[in-house]
Amino acid sequence: MKASLLTIFLLVSGSALMAQADLLTDTIPRTDSMIADIKSQAIDNLPTITINDDDLEDGSLGTVSSILTAGRDPFLSAVSYNFSPARFRLRSYENGDAVYLNGIDFTGLDNGFTPYGLWSGLTNVMRSRENAYGLAAGDFAIGSLGLNTNIDMRAGAQWAQTQIGYAVSNRNYTHRILLTHGSGFNKKGWAYSFMLSPRYANEGYIPGSYYRSLSYYAAVDKLIGTKNTFSLIAFGTPTENGRQSPSTQEAMDLAGTNYYNPAWGFQNGKKRNANVAETFQPAFMAVHEYKPTNKSSLMTSVAYVFGKRKTSGIDWFNAPDPRPDYYRNLPSYYDLTEPNKANILRDYFKNNPDALQINWHSLYDVNYGNIETVNNINGNAGNTLTGKRSLYILSNRVNDLKRIMANTVYKTQLNDKVTLTAGANFQNQVNAYYQEVKDLLGGDFLVNINQFAQRAFPLERDKWQHDVNTPNRIVKTGEKYGYDYTMTMNRAAAWAQGIIVLDNFDFFAGGEISRSNFYRTGLNKNGLFLEQSYGDSKKLNFTNVSAKAGVTYKYNGRNYFFLNGGYFTAPPFFENVFIAPRTQNTMQDSVQSEIFKTVEGGYRLVTPRVKATLTAYYTQSKNGYDVRSFYYDGGDVIERQDFINYSLSGIDKLFFGTEIGLEVKLTQTLTFNGAAFAGRAYYDSRQKAIISIDNSGQKFAPQTIYLKDYRIPSTPQNAYSAGFFYRSPKYWYVSLTANYFDNMWVDPAPSKRAKEIFQNLDITDPKVNDFYTSTIKQEKYEPQFTLDFFGGWSKRLSRKYYFNNQPSYLVFNLGVNNILNNTNIRSGGFEQARFDNNPQTLNANKFPSKYYYAYGINYYASVIFRFN
Repeated sequence: MKASLLTIFLLVSGSALMAQADLLTDTIPRTDSMIADIKSQAIDNLPTITINDDDLEDGSLGTVSSILTAGRDPFLSAVSYNFSPARFRLRSYENGDAVYLNGIDFTGLDNGFTPYGLWSGLTNVMRSRENAYGLAAGDFAIGSLGLNTNIDMRAGAQWAQTQIGYAVSNRNYTHRILLTHGSGFNKKGWAYSFMLSPRYANEGYIPGSYYRSLSYYAAVDKLIGTKNTFSLIAFGTPTENGRQSPSTQEAMDLAGTNYYNPAWGFQNGKKRNANVAETFQPAFMAVHEYKPTNKSSLMTSVAYVFGKRKTSGIDWFNAPDPRPDYYRNLPSYYDLTEPNKANILRDYFKNNPDALQINWHSLYDVNYGNIETVNNINGNAGNTLTGKRSLYILSNRVNDLKRIMANTVYKTQLNDKVTLTAGANFQNQVNAYYQEVKDLLGGDFLVNINQFAQRAFPLERDKWQHDVNTPNRIVKTGEKYGYDYTMTMNRAAAWAQGIIVLDNFDFFAGGEISRSNFYRTGLNKNGLFLEQSYGDSKKLNFTNVSAKAGVTYKYNGRNYFFLNGGYFTAPPFFENVFIAPRTQNTMQDSVQSEIFKTVEGGYRLVTPRVKATLTAYYTQSKNGYDVRSFYYDGGDVIERQDFINYSLSGIDKLFFGTEIGLEVKLTQTLTFNGAAFAGRAYYDSRQKAIISIDNSGQKFAPQTIYLKDYRIPSTPQNAYSAGFFYRSPKYWYVSLTANYFDNMWVDPAPSKRAKEIFQNLDITDPKVNDFYTSTIKQEKYEPQFTLDFFGGWSKRLSRKYYFNNQPSYLVFNLGVNNILNNTNIRSGGFEQARFDNNPQTLNANKFPSKYYYAYGINYYASVIFRFN
């Protein structure tokens, strides 16, 4: 009977998903092929769970226990590691996840991203965590749509032991040293913990990349009586790494590898990378926990984060583009007009792959030979300077962060059935954005003027100035130039949640109200925008609400059925509101909060031998914004070439799908782990775009962007994993896991989906029709397969290695990913916004997409000496 009930539920879940697909066909126009795709993926691609009747016996009588929030979810356990090479995002959400440290939400107010770089390398002291996935109730916050994780970083939460280790890898870094110590609480109520972990690579997996990092952590706790615990925590990860830049497939084929990196070149016989990130943003926290009774607690945390992130790149002034994969430097540029020259170039690059790298010596030579005299320095008549004026420099784009955060959470168990949790938080974040000269590349100085304005207004010298308060300013190494502004963001929120536990049902409901604002402060008075660039912009204020509720039916102590729903509103991010924050305070029109509506339901099985989850979800988002800036080649609305800003509004999205996780203990030593994700994520609206010229602010009539039904990019919308884990009684273990990814799509450029780019073309012409089809089609990546190995061994050492009469251990781990060396996995990519719609050429491939590829075979091996 119970097996039959479970079978009925699985069938109903499949029928519900089918009904959801049918509902879409009635309310949202789709193509026939899309409907067929939805139905086939919803039914055919859902793995079947087979469960023995023995696994369905009652686990208990009377009151049925609830599922612990901190318990392992087999789906999350599988995807957190196995799906990462394909940059898998849970439910395809772009900003769905959040990480809380001792209750404080570290999600950036500026962009909604989790700043993992703040604690990179500190995994060993971040093991004490609580997860709330999707709309599940959590004890620390209302949370976001995806995975919400609260990590306890206090000293008392760390293992009372010492670890000394070394690791070697061929990924981002080659060597890692580890030192971790946790004291546990002593008789006087003190506990302390620290960690130190340097990581280094002279060259990583990607040619020209490198890595230098030092991760540190220190914490101390003090128990006062039995009710109060005070904690101080400090951590940081100063890092410098040479990075990879994306490139076109043509350049990769010429270089003979999908890991071609155009960001580096040889200088004096050594590789030098132009794309370098330098980050040091230390964090400090103070935490107080008060437990008046064993059923109530109040935790209050404050944190301060500050520091800079710098990202370098080559900048140039009235000089040819120096990028080695610039489209005019590649053979395809000449295929239609000079095919012989294209073939000669193609052969040359294949025989001389170093020619596809940055020519540092050429950049230095240009600067050495550019002797100029600059008049009226800093606006002072007669003040002149003669010297080597740099036409090429290495620039740093700087984000200087200052962030204050405070959070308090009160939790109390009112009686045996009702638990109440409430909290409040406040955040103030100020980001200072500016450019600075990192290296003049052999020159003596740079002049702080705008080359694009100089071209557009050759006779109006005041408009050339990045800052008219100091015209013709001379810039040396380490000094600011170009843009200079700050963005100030504030957010305050209060929330409450109640959980009711009955014999066979659990209920929860919670809500949050928040108030946030942001504004820009220009520190330069730009010559192009004298009235809109300097000082504070208008302050945008938003009041937002979040609400979610759910019910779980506990059929018995092993079978759980749940249904949750949520409604969230959130302010847009400032970078999607300000049209050109580098130069002016101008914003998009009629800015509103984004709205999210979501529902999820499913089934959980928890037995001694089988753990399984089946979840279906459906999410809509509305009123999204975006701003994209790029060099425009002209030809339709704007006749001339210019740098433009593309302001998008009315971006709606749709997400739905099914997740399955399975963990089966086949024997005492062998376990099967499986995970399946069959989802869909679409743009669900025709967006509106406003084009404005960056150098004048001139706006053009709105365009309609035909992106409805295009896929949300850069994450697999089908992903499957299956593997076996063997744990020997003799303290060694191995696992082998197979992974399959499909339905991965390139990021489509909105500018290529506006009807205006085709309005002067005869679509009945076969050549034009080919151009039209190639331009608007969204590229789908090929399905991919990987195979991963993980193994380890631990040994208890002899008594002569004991510390304080406590045993010591030696632990070895080895992970080998992609052991079949699949080097064709596109882990990300985007269409270039530029296009060629000149009726004489109509070259859809003139500006091809750029890609990233996942690593081929890669490994991580570590050995750790551990003692108490």
